[in-house]
Amino acid sequence: MVDGVRLGVTTLTVVPVRVGRVDRSAAAVAMSIAPAIGIVLGLVLAGVGLAATAAGATPLLAAVLTVGAGVVLTRGLHLDGLADTADGLGSYADPATSLAIMRKPNVGPFGVAAVVLVLLAQVAATAAVLTTPWYAALAAVVTATAAGRLAISAACRRGVPAARAEGLGALVAGTVGPTALAVGTVAVLAVAVAAVPGRPWQGPAAVVLALATMLIGLRHVVRRLGGVTGDVFGAACEWTATVTYIVVSI
Repeated sequence: MVDGVRLGVTTLTVVPVRVGRVDRSAAAVAMSIAPAIGIVLGLVLAGVGLAATAAGATPLLAAVLTVGAGVVLTRGLHLDGLADTADGLGSYADPATSLAIMRKPNVGPFGVAAVVLVLLAQVAATAAVLTTPWYAALAAVVTATAAGRLAISAACRRGVPAARAEGLGALVAGTVGPTALAVGTVAVLAVAVAAVPGRPWQGPAAVVLALATMLIGLRHVVRRLGGVTGDVFGAACEWTATVTYIVVSI
């Protein structure tokens, strides 16, 4: 358990935690607690946005700082995965070639477009939620951040194969059981209830819609690539967080 928590924290954040044993057992714990890590990270990001707003920053500037803090605190890892996945899928090549494209260090036009559009959407939506009462803004940012990490758990659920025999995808693919996934989902949905003032249903609906679209996309990725990779987890995280942000901001 301790090794799994360490692995989860050091994989999903920049917190300098000493890594212990790294194996499938630890990976199962790490990916199962991803939503909890997302909740904690979301609290930090919401604090940045609310503090900036209280200091007199415009909602747009506060949103840029909030989203930027998320990029820094995750080393841009999920955005990198989004870019690589977009390039791989956008190539319309066979699985082996697509996977080879995803492993290259450079970013192509599909990857650039995906990252730019996602960041713009997140900033615009965050600016909107930061104009709501503080408790709703707090819940909205936490909900979107945690939903993105819940997507990682869902992408690591049992039955989803790895596309490669090595790498992060091979280590964590198929490690999350239904009980852990259910607990994480309930926790995120509970937080989401307060995300939209006067509409307790809209936050949970945003999470459900975001996860549903992610799972549809994941099926396509598995068909195209033969399974999942670490890049796919990053793409799932960013997509789900973005859709959640958009829906709670409406």
